[in-house]
Amino acid sequence: MKSVAIMAIVLASVTCVGPVDAQETRGVTISRAGTRETSVAPAPNFTGAARVETLFGPTPATRAYAASVAFAARARTAWHTHALGQVLIVTAGVGRVQRWGETVQEIRTGDVVRIAAGVKHWHGAAPATAMTHIAIVEQGDGASTQWMEPVSDAQFDSPMRAAAQDASPSAESSRAQQLMGDVAPKLATLTDSVLLGDVWGRPGLSRRDRSLATVSALIAMNRPDQLRSHLALALQNGVTQEELVETITQMAFYAGWPNAITAVGVARDVFRAKR
Repeated sequence: MKSVAIMAIVLASVTCVGPVDAQETRGVTISRAGTRETSVAPAPNFTGAARVETLFGPTPATRAYAASVAFAARARTAWHTHALGQVLIVTAGVGRVQRWGETVQEIRTGDVVRIAAGVKHWHGAAPATAMTHIAIVEQGDGASTQWMEPVSDAQFDSPMRAAAQDASPSAESSRAQQLMGDVAPKLATLTDSVLLGDVWGRPGLSRRDRSLATVSALIAMNRPDQLRSHLALALQNGVTQEELVETITQMAFYAGWPNAITAVGVARDVFRAKR
């Protein structure tokens, strides 16, 4: 029965592979970043490499469950429907989503996709860029997901309507585009699609762990301008202020006291801006 229950959640595009390490106090449960298990997405319902991290499951009082799904480039789900619909929140990279009979659409970091109940669709990464999204599904009285045929290469590579075509003229550009798009547009595009999309979307490390590695490297190289933005990103990725301060302290012994003192000044500004 346990394996049947696990597969029921797997078939909903979110996989329950083990208990979530959570702390509960007076009705408030915290599932700490880095404590949750991940599993390989099931081959019958996915094409390409994808990994699933359970975020939360249903309780006696609720029926929603969610997972973070990391797709390698070209990886995607099979065609499927959800009895009560689905919400996708893109957290990293560039991906694609398509409703049956309509044009493929591009989705990027920060996009939220709401899929209505009973709509046949698929979603996954872009051809050359990884993508990670949070998938939220509600469990109804019966099966919440109906899986169908795989998405063929021809369907995946079909002409696409880019996100830019759907955006308003006043839509905010990426940070890379703001910093260098007017001078080096190709470098800005590579920063968005390759560095922030592909590298940061790879499932081998969590975004939290990548932030810690990046912050440590920038402290060691004494790059305060880049460190500023990556400290802010680290906070978004679940690294605490205390962990960042401890990282700076640790790096003082390996990268030198002057580098650590510079990092402290940058961290002070970032932490104050977050208050």
